[in-house]
Amino acid sequence: MLINYLHKIGWFIGLVLLQVLILNNVHIAGYATPFLYIYLILKFESDTPRNALMLWAFFLGLAVDVFSDTPGMNAAATVLLAFLRLFVPRDTLDTLVPAIRTMGILPFLKYLVVSVLVHHGLLLTLEFFSFAHIGTLLLRIAASTLLTVTCIMAVEGIRKKG
Repeated sequence: MLINYLHKIGWFIGLVLLQVLILNNVHIAGYATPFLYIYLILKFESDTPRNALMLWAFFLGLAVDVFSDTPGMNAAATVLLAFLRLFVPRDTLDTLVPAIRTMGILPFLKYLVVSVLVHHGLLLTLEFFSFAHIGTLLLRIAASTLLTVTCIMAVEGIRKKG
């Protein structure tokens, strides 16, 4: 149990540092920015208590907000992501860690795309705070979602099979 928490804290610190030091400065064609830090929330076990998942999501988003000077936008988006993750139905009573090897590639890809799209939709809408340029907003959401999903699939491919 302690090893599991230390592992999650390591991922938390690593993903926050990667996001705020490197990925926040990546803007492909001025539209696509990868938000890889949400990978931590997406990889929580299916039997994680609701309160714990919501707290992890809040503090993850808050840490990115503090270092990115974005007043609560990432925290709101990650809490929404964690909240919606609570409604994902489970097929079995076993603990399931969402991954390609546990779910299969198509179900995992559907889970990933929908989750990332919801997160990016809220985050970038809060960032724009206007629907005056709806085309640009939708383009940024789509491009950032595609880039984030690609990055997460790359990380999934690199991670150990254990």
